[in-house]
Amino acid sequence: MNPEPLPAIIVRPARSSDLAGIAEVQASSSEAAQWDVRDYLSYELIVAACGDCIAGFAVARRLAEGEAELLNLAVHTAFRRRGIGRRLFAELTTGHPGELWLEVRESNTAARNFYKNLGLREAGRRPEYYHNSGESAIVMNFHS
Repeated sequence: MNPEPLPAIIVRPARSSDLAGIAEVQASSSEAAQWDVRDYLSYELIVAACGDCIAGFAVARRLAEGEAELLNLAVHTAFRRRGIGRRLFAELTTGHPGELWLEVRESNTAARNFYKNLGLREAGRRPEYYHNSGESAIVMNFHS
């Protein structure tokens, strides 16, 4: 069964007025990093807006010329499997040639498969990376 069609999704830079919606997306995504959403404003933060609703967000930071790190990408559970995560990823990587790095929970096979389908490769492992659980992270890399 296919999900109901959505109104137009607009991917755009986030505004401080989006923070409540970003917090809601993050809260619905227990597998995503759980940051203080105000901290995201210090980085490159984009949202997928569906009318007045925030359906998803992505945040990255530039490390050096041609190198960035994806800090978080999450889509609200009500909006999953509709290509929103792909659109957010594409927006972050378009116009930013070079390397993109991220860490993902070793147990999060859905996210690992999602990133592999986008062309990322597993590049390493960080033992006991997640302080709240002691879980290891898989380091992934994308080159555009």
